[in-house]
Amino acid sequence: MAKPYTKEQIEERLREILINDFEIDENKITKDANLFEELDFDSIDAVDLAVRLQQFTDKKISPEEFKQIRTVEDVINAIYDLI
Repeated sequence: MAKPYTKEQIEERLREILINDFEIDENKITKDANLFEELDFDSIDAVDLAVRLQQFTDKKISPEEFKQIRTVEDVINAIYDLI
């Protein structure tokens, strides 16, 4: 069964969320960027991001899985694996 989104589409949506909802400078958003160290996320931001991604995919990331996420690419891969 084909995935509803490609990794590129997930990355584009994630970039939109980070720029528009979290006011992160788009030049800081790279696949290797650490959400907590480079993009200044805190635990509340992480929860907000999880909620927005759930709205995007209609699927919920488990808290255990979300704790493993550190970089933008980790988010993309987690979403891709989820859908």
